Amino acid sequence: MTQPATRRTVLCTGAGALALGCVGCGTDKSGDATAPQSPTASASSASASGMAASPAAQEASPAGKRLARTSDIPEGGGKVFKEEKIVVTQPKKGDFKAFSAICTHQGCTVNRVADGTIDCPCHGSKYRIADGSVAHGPATRPLGKESITVSGNSIHLA
Repeated sequence: MTQPATRRTVLCTGAGALALGCVGCGTDKSGDATAPQSPTASASSASASGMAASPAAQEASPAGKRLARTSDIPEGGGKVFKEEKIVVTQPKKGDFKAFSAICTHQGCTVNRVADGTIDCPCHGSKYRIADGSVAHGPATRPLGKESITVSGNSIHLA
């Protein structure tokens, strides 16, 4: 036979469930909301002259998914890949960079690359296409770097 739930049991159970639901929520020391980072968020990007994975490694790994052709990324601009949550830019001819598409201000997804910046529609943050650094707040932290490989005229996730 079961005992009726006490007020203490109900409150403790509810508080535990609430705490579990909030895992990953919060702010960093600057007060910006934290957003989950992908496992490759701290990895660096590769340029056309940088390291490229072998074709066999690209085919064997889901991470080797082809994103675009190099001609799809305009020089001095870039392209947002919403599904992959990545932005690929080409600040200078043949120099490809990749960044997280998640704004460091409050976790919105950036939506465009224009006039040398990666732009967030939520609160107006802008990031430089060359290094992901903040060009205009309210964001205070740069976009996380992502890893890509450039092989021939193809750009792949690394």
